[in-house]
Amino acid sequence: MNIILGSQSPRRRELLRGLDIDHSEVVIDADESYPSELQGGDIPMYISRAKAQAYLRAHELSSDELLITSDTIVWSAGRVLGKPHSEQEACGMLKSLSDKTHQVFTAVCFAGRRNGQPFMDCFVDRADVTFLPLSEADITYYVSHYHPLDKAGAYGIQEWIGYIGVSQIKGSFFTVMGFPTHIVHQYINKLKMLN
Repeated sequence: MNIILGSQSPRRRELLRGLDIDHSEVVIDADESYPSELQGGDIPMYISRAKAQAYLRAHELSSDELLITSDTIVWSAGRVLGKPHSEQEACGMLKSLSDKTHQVFTAVCFAGRRNGQPFMDCFVDRADVTFLPLSEADITYYVSHYHPLDKAGAYGIQEWIGYIGVSQIKGSFFTVMGFPTHIVHQYINKLKMLN
C-alpha cells in the first residue's frame, strides 16, 4: 500500500515515521474555513475532509494508494483557539488556558479506493488537557523562545511549556501533538487485513 500523508506539519510527519510506516508526503492547498455553526470535534473533521477533497479534485488515487489528512483544534470555553497571528496573541491564548482544562480535538481522514469505488473514512479523537497556573514570566519565556505561531492554541505539548505547565492529560498525548497515532495504526492494520 502506498500511503500519502497530506500535511505540512512536521509533527505529523514525525509521528507517522514513528509508526514505521513507509509513506510519501504532499502539501495540500485547501480552504480551511468552516461553517460557523460547527462546534468542537466537528470543526477538525470538516477541515480534514476538505483537505482530502482538495487533493482528490486534482489527483485520482489508484487502488493501492491511501491518502491521510488531519487537522487539530484547541477548544476552550466554547471557542476555537487557532494558530496565533502574533506573539501578543499567543500570550493571550496561553493566559486563557492557564489554570484550566481545555479540549484538543484531532481528526484524521483516510481516502482511497475499495473494489474500484472511492471511499473516505474520518475519525475524531479528543483529549482533555489541564494546565497549572502559568506566570507571566513562564508565558513570555515560552513565546519568546519557542515562537509557537504555527501551533493551535499557541503551544506544543512536547515543548518546554508542556514540561512545566501540563498537570494532566485525559486521552492520547499524540492527539494533543496533532496526530492520533493509535487510530492511524489500527485503521491501516484493518485495511491490510481486508486486502
